Formats: sequence, C-alpha cells, structure tokens
Amino acid sequence: MQVSGALALRESMKYLIILILLPLAVMANESTCYGTTSNGSLKDGVKLPSSGSNFEGYSSIASIAGRTYVHSTVRDIIVTSYKSLELEHPEKVFKYAETGFKEGGQFKPHKTHRNGLSVDFMVPVVNENGESVHLPTSPLNKFGYNIEFDQNAKYEQYQIDFEAMAAHIVSLHKETKRRGYDLWRVIFDPELRPYLFKTKYAEYLLKNIQFSKKRSWVRHDEHYHIDFEIPCKS
Repeated sequence: MQVSGALALRESMKYLIILILLPLAVMANESTCYGTTSNGSLKDGVKLPSSGSNFEGYSSIASIAGRTYVHSTVRDIIVTSYKSLELEHPEKVFKYAETGFKEGGQFKPHKTHRNGLSVDFMVPVVNENGESVHLPTSPLNKFGYNIEFDQNAKYEQYQIDFEAMAAHIVSLHKETKRRGYDLWRVIFDPELRPYLFKTKYAEYLLKNIQFSKKRSWVRHDEHYHIDFEIPCKS
C-alpha cells in the first residue's frame, strides 16, 4: 500500500508539473508582430519545420541561416493545412520557400517578409509521368527563384500542378478563417493565374481569395507569395 501510494503521489506530481509548465511553454511560443509586411518587425518568431510527410523546406542552408521564421499563428496554420492536404490529396507533395527572420525586419532581396506574416511557397509540380514531385531548389538556381516557367506553365520536365496549388491556397484560407483571421492577398503571375480558375476550386478562389492586381517587381511564376492578415501592434 505504501509503495502504491508513493507511485500515485509521484504520478500526481508529474501531472501537476506538466499543468504548470505547459501554459508557460505555450506563452513562450506566441509571437507578436509589429507594423506591416513592408515596414515592420517580429518578436519571438518561430521556425517552420524543415519537413513533414507531404512537405519540405526549400533549403537546409536557408533554414540554418535563419530565413524560415514566421509568426507562431502562421506556423500553426501552415502545418495544420499540410495535414489537411495529406488527407485530401495524399498523393501530392508541397514545398515552402522564403519566410523571414526570427525578429523580422529587412529581408533582402524581398520588399516585404518583415513581420512574420509573409510566406513564399514553391509551385507544386508534376513530372513527365504525372507524378507529384518537388520543384528542384538549390544554390545553382538561387534556391528555385531563378526558375522560369513558360506560358504553358512548363519548365524542363516539370508542369505546374494547378489543382494542388489551388487546393493548398483554399486549405490555408479555410484554416486561417477557422482561427478567426484571413488572408490579405496572394501574389502570383497574372499570365499563369487563369489556370487556377480552371480547377475545381475556381469558384471558391474567385469568391474568397484576393489576388494582387498590381504587377510585382518580380514575376512570381515559380512561387506564390501569401500575406496573412493577423492583427499587429503599431
């Protein structure tokens, strides 16, 4: 009886410690953003996971260099979205790209990505056999940013998978809305954008997603830029 009582007390103490420390851990992981995506900063940014069952980052070098930090809420939205896509499209794979620094601020060569709410995603692609594969990203092609797709959305043996891309944008929007926030805008090449409206997600995209109407200083054909609309301090 004494041994059982000691074990019960020990387990109770473990549970109590968890209850005390868990809120502190959660609080430590909550980020605070300031200003705007083009003139702001970030406090307590968190790093995106390097990979998952259906996604990976664009560069381990960039991750080590601290270029894959986001607002904690954005991190949670992205990871949860990938999990949803794993159920909806188990055959598809995805890749994220540049995000920002842990404390935000100027993030060259980007004009935005300064407060943890901007994320670049490499376009999902299929190979010659129609299989979902990762777009190759390495220092040789500036981690994918030097890739140029033609007017038919092709680059070498790769074809942009617009169904997967549309599904990803819709999944991110739904998860963001579920948490009480929204997507501010999506930036993607205007010449290739019409392909998205030929997918089964066209109606949802037209009704819910704000695509940037201004031509960006870079083409945005090999990646799509998403700004999350989460309240920040001035």
